[in-house]
Amino acid sequence: MNIVSDIQQWREIRRSLKGSVGFVPTMGHLHEGHASLCTRADAENDIVAASIFVNPTQFNQPSDFEQYQRTLEADCRLLESLGVDYVFCPSKEDMYPDGYEVQVSETKIAGELEGEFRPGHFTGMLTVVLKLLNLAQADRAYFGEKDFQQLLLVKKMAAALFLPVEIVACATVRAENGLALSSRNARLDAGQRRKAAELAQLLMSDLSDDEVKKQLELLGFRPEYVATRWGRRLGAAWLDKVRLIDNVPFVERNQKNAAVS
Repeated sequence: MNIVSDIQQWREIRRSLKGSVGFVPTMGHLHEGHASLCTRADAENDIVAASIFVNPTQFNQPSDFEQYQRTLEADCRLLESLGVDYVFCPSKEDMYPDGYEVQVSETKIAGELEGEFRPGHFTGMLTVVLKLLNLAQADRAYFGEKDFQQLLLVKKMAAALFLPVEIVACATVRAENGLALSSRNARLDAGQRRKAAELAQLLMSDLSDDEVKKQLELLGFRPEYVATRWGRRLGAAWLDKVRLIDNVPFVERNQKNAAVS
């Protein structure tokens, strides 16, 4: 596996590649959810490239950016074991030579739900994803459905800007107790992990959005939103100092309800 940090070096490599390219953009501190994206990319493409870049512009608070765990050595070992051919690890200075003066924003859905509670987050995300997609020049790019609003925005940007890449949605990977895998889960202790799974359980219940929010409060969460949009029920809540997000499709809720009845 080749690890590349220089943008110009990556461009030269990219020009030399033959066959289809699958791309998995990440911020590192990888888990089984990221692994599933790479596995699918490997199955559907001749070459797989992944990126590891902790993007400062999508963090609302500088402290969150500083606390994000950097595990580059372990991440690269995992990616190599999954058949990834290239890992692109650029610096902040190389990714933002303009000092973030040029930005990409969406004006309709980026201001609600996650956008309401994390102002500027989606602009930072879209800006860096566009840069990475331009550099990767991939046939397919893989994104998890756990960050469903992000996935919608990336698809919308790719279509609106005529990007020659297929955005592939991949199902959320969950722990045995139903907790959606996330890099933030590393900040939960064993008891908190058990409790965190109740967010997914409530989202899959037949309770109304308001009732789910009330139940989360009773359980000791600090919910920010529970809402039904885009054929999904989405929720965000704080458990102590860790912010959790999740979403479930209606079919998953209906199947669960049918099994109970």
